[in-house]
Amino acid sequence: MVIWTDGACSGNPGPGGWGAVMTFDGRRKELSGGEAATTNNRMELTAAIQALEALRRPCEVDIHTDSAYLRGGITAWLDGWNKNGWKTADKKPVKNAELWQRLETVAHRHKIVWHWLKGHAGDAMNERADELAREGMQAFLKRGARA
Repeated sequence: MVIWTDGACSGNPGPGGWGAVMTFDGRRKELSGGEAATTNNRMELTAAIQALEALRRPCEVDIHTDSAYLRGGITAWLDGWNKNGWKTADKKPVKNAELWQRLETVAHRHKIVWHWLKGHAGDAMNERADELAREGMQAFLKRGARA
């Protein structure tokens, strides 16, 4: 299973969206959604969570993200946050802790290799995940324009 994820936000915070492209054995599935008031980092996390939650059984997964926040958190910072009672090194509460905890729970079901890639650099699947994230945000942008 190979997954590309992305998040987008209009304003930060503001309306946001997330997208994921999942490929396996020649098949492709696309997921997207959004929220009215969120941040880009929350949408990056949500994209990965939603993609992993869509898997029906434990898998070997390669996840590609252009979010250094997502990849750094899951591969380097998570253990420290757990040990420190969900506090950062400078003793502040971890932002988005509930999403990190949800990601940690769903990620434990799978064998995952996390890949960082440069965004908007021509990777077709990353570009598609970005398009899906922007599409997921559209309904919330339109609501904001009417409010």
